[in-house]
Amino acid sequence: MLPLPARPPTTPSVVSLRHDPSDVDSLASYWTFYWAVASAQLTHWLPRKPAHLLDISGLRARCAPQAASAGHTVIEVLSRPPEDRPQLGIHPVVGDAGSLKFLADGCVDAVIAEDRVLSRHLVTEATVAEIARVLRPGGRVLLCVDSLMLGMAILAEQNCWAQLSDVPKAEVVLVPWPDGTITRCFWSEQLRELLTDAGLEVEWIKPRTALSPSTVEHILAGDPQGLSGLVRTEMDAPIGDESVGIHLVASAHRPM
Repeated sequence: MLPLPARPPTTPSVVSLRHDPSDVDSLASYWTFYWAVASAQLTHWLPRKPAHLLDISGLRARCAPQAASAGHTVIEVLSRPPEDRPQLGIHPVVGDAGSLKFLADGCVDAVIAEDRVLSRHLVTEATVAEIARVLRPGGRVLLCVDSLMLGMAILAEQNCWAQLSDVPKAEVVLVPWPDGTITRCFWSEQLRELLTDAGLEVEWIKPRTALSPSTVEHILAGDPQGLSGLVRTEMDAPIGDESVGIHLVASAHRPM
């Protein structure tokens, strides 16, 4: 199971859903659930046979250790050298996850781009094109981005009404966080077009979780042992409305 990566601010609000490491505990139960779902989704998605994977998600998502524990060899792209010695099967590389020029064409079986990494790379088209290039024919990518629903909620909370009114006709939506960082947000169709334009075939797009933070917090407050049941419910749910949820998760592959 992936660890709780961060905690929301003192006053619960939509900004609580940014899961910044400096935040406090107001949605701790939801983030425990969120990362348990992410771990289960990755387990379900990983190749069944040992494979060569590229992970550009960063350390917080803990995808490389999970994939290596499942028997895969993982190249993990990091912004700085790891503080600890990596576990067997993980090969850390210090570099820019948005530019994979150090890798040859078609050299990996799968790419993991979790923890909203593609939303933080604002020229997402270039990063996705690099992902498509390094995938072998038939190789797959698992990715997570911020949803436009989250972006619109952030703009509304900041009283950015003029910017919010421009969202429906905007081809690219960049949303500022209160700390000055910027995220790129997507509707499902925008994400589908992004992947298709890079030459990838989309397998599915869905919200990371269909259950709302308030629902999860309420259920776990009454039954602290109910986490595994909530995760099973999420995993068993059919792919539904792609417009709900703060983050979108997608799987795509490079055609043979």
